[in-house]
Amino acid sequence: MKIVVIGGTGLIGSKLIALLQQRGHEAVAASPNTGVNTLTGEGLAAALAGAQVVVDVANSPSFEDAAVMDFFQTSGRNLLAAEAAAGVKHHVALSVVGTERLQGSGYFRAKLVQEQLIEASGIPYTIVRATQFMEFLPAIVQSGTEGATVRLPAAHVQPIAAQDVAAAMADSTLGAPVNGMVEIGGPERAGMAAMAERYLRASGNPITVVADAKAAYFGMRIDDGSLTTAAGAWLGATTLDGWLAAR
Repeated sequence: MKIVVIGGTGLIGSKLIALLQQRGHEAVAASPNTGVNTLTGEGLAAALAGAQVVVDVANSPSFEDAAVMDFFQTSGRNLLAAEAAAGVKHHVALSVVGTERLQGSGYFRAKLVQEQLIEASGIPYTIVRATQFMEFLPAIVQSGTEGATVRLPAAHVQPIAAQDVAAAMADSTLGAPVNGMVEIGGPERAGMAAMAERYLRASGNPITVVADAKAAYFGMRIDDGSLTTAAGAWLGATTLDGWLAAR
């Protein structure tokens, strides 16, 4: 089966390509690096010719409110139109757990628009919502760094390893469309500050970490339910300690 992975040269996409190829499928990476640009439409028709499934794991190069909205709107419309023309039978997209709960963020507003475009497209689909990647911990630490202190929310998070995200995406890609959402997350829940401290200590960084109930997550107040999965979610096998040990 031919499967086109939009964003197939990135963190998740490259791992997904490898897994799909290991399972005997023709997995094609489509990104600006390979001559496919979903913002301009360049190369889309040729890349999608003969594809049964398209997986979209691409992310916006800018998280500025207007830029990220333009990316997901324009890219989504171009991609879905090209899929309809090519007769694609299943659209799989990577989104974020808590998207509808965090609409104070321009990024999450744009992700919700992307999801709505998929739902209205008429193409059978599966949207996989993932929790924050363990690989995103350095950026979370940086976001909360104030001089010699890292100040982060005490609210629970449930980070998932990128390899586990790719495995869950592979399962959804090769399964039947659910025409709805699938949630995936890591096997552990703990306070964001506590998770960040474990990462820093494993990296040999002694900086002080403060769990602050008033601290924001990229400008948003969160609680224990904001970034964690609901009952019945698919859970990855990689613990934070296991991920840290393998780095």
